[in-house]
Amino acid sequence: MNTAFAGSCPMKDARYRTCWLLAALGLWASRAALDIHWAASDANDFEVEHQIYREDAVLEYPQSGERIRGRRKIQASRLAQPSMKRFTVRRILGAGDLWVTEFVLTYDGQPSYTVSIMEFEDGKVARETQYFGDAFEPGPSRARWVERMQ
Repeated sequence: MNTAFAGSCPMKDARYRTCWLLAALGLWASRAALDIHWAASDANDFEVEHQIYREDAVLEYPQSGERIRGRRKIQASRLAQPSMKRFTVRRILGAGDLWVTEFVLTYDGQPSYTVSIMEFEDGKVARETQYFGDAFEPGPSRARWVERMQ
């Protein structure tokens, strides 16, 4: 049973209680850890946010060519960001050791559509790759087939 994250789950609302329950039961432990991670990210709780990572975790941003090695360096890089950020999770898909989160990361009011791919080893994230895409207007050639999303 993986309860590594259950003790870190603050009892603020139903989402946190659900995370704690799932982790405590050992069901979908990685999913529960992700729910806690993204909620902590949105709350700027840097300690809880980074508990999901192994000490030797690797974070990659292919679009900028960056690689950060080690949980402490990942955490330090995020602490150093000057922007006010918010996370809105759209969906989380996965099973076992591979999980994908689609979310909107808003920096200082500007949304960036983001995909995070997390690979777990021994109940913690060993590798994460994040891809970012800025919003853009739909092309006029598709207009007659497009349904606008919010």
